[in-house]
Amino acid sequence: MSEPDSIRKRRLREFLDRVWSAGEGDAADEYLAESYTIHNDPGDPWEGRTLSREGFRERLTASRAAAPDQKFDPVRMVESGDTIAVAWRWSGTHTGPAPGLPPPTGRALAMTGATFYFFDGDDRLTGHWQIADRLGIYRQITG
Repeated sequence: MSEPDSIRKRRLREFLDRVWSAGEGDAADEYLAESYTIHNDPGDPWEGRTLSREGFRERLTASRAAAPDQKFDPVRMVESGDTIAVAWRWSGTHTGPAPGLPPPTGRALAMTGATFYFFDGDDRLTGHWQIADRLGIYRQITG
């Protein structure tokens, strides 16, 4: 029998569903601390930056532009202290523009990755450390 999700796991699932999959930018404020640091995320223009909630919403809008129908599906979550590691699957359709990518192709896209999300004492997200198969996405678009 599996253990029920912790408060942080439930909040993180909601965050991925509402904010990243559904694009509810205003909902991000419910989940984020005052600042959010992208510790590691190769290929993300915001890598290494600390963002305000407003800055995070701007990043969300820009990041979702190429595939506004995107969906994150958490495959596995492991919690330790103030950190939750998530292995995930992502899918979307290349229907919008994005810097560094060719014009929209209409192609279905998919990738996998893993993200470590960090929380503060109020169960709000303070940042992440991520690896994702962005090269695979580029190949799917240009192939």
